[in-house]
Amino acid sequence: ANFILLRGIAQVPEIPHFEETYGLKSLCIAVYPMYRGLARLIGMDAPALQGDVQDEIEFLKKHYHEYDFFFLHVKKIDSYGEDGNFKGKVSKIEEFDTFLPDILSLNPDVIIITGDHSTPAVLKSHSWHPVPVLLKSPYVLGQTCQMFTERECIKGELGIFPTIHLMPLALANAGRLNKFGA
Repeated sequence: ANFILLRGIAQVPEIPHFEETYGLKSLCIAVYPMYRGLARLIGMDAPALQGDVQDEIEFLKKHYHEYDFFFLHVKKIDSYGEDGNFKGKVSKIEEFDTFLPDILSLNPDVIIITGDHSTPAVLKSHSWHPVPVLLKSPYVLGQTCQMFTERECIKGELGIFPTIHLMPLALANAGRLNKFGA
């Protein structure tokens, strides 16, 4: 070993809660515990869940009218990338795609589909590549991309941008931001 990993000796940092920062009551829907822990750290409700994409979508539908914001995480897409399983990753993305009509039927103000990092199956690891972002709302000019891929999204309306701008973009597209960039 070339380092020492210390655990459990720190205190929970004071981080502003999501609702205080954005004025949105939020729910984290994630099977993987790390995401629930991070969500709880910023004040999101994050109940323990079991199952797969279908279970997460059913949970979303059941609790949709109780919250203003949802973070839904599909861990297997990342896991297949880390395993180098390209076909598995594609299959899991396509499985998620089958549930998009269910999500759209809820009539959300904004939908954002993205990742927390790129995980190309060919590298079997997280990478430095830009992460595609799909933002759907009535106010998106759009129609510049034909597919939801890394290369295609770079050509899109949003291009490449720092993720610190993602929440202001979401709020602006939901009509919940007084002035963008101010």
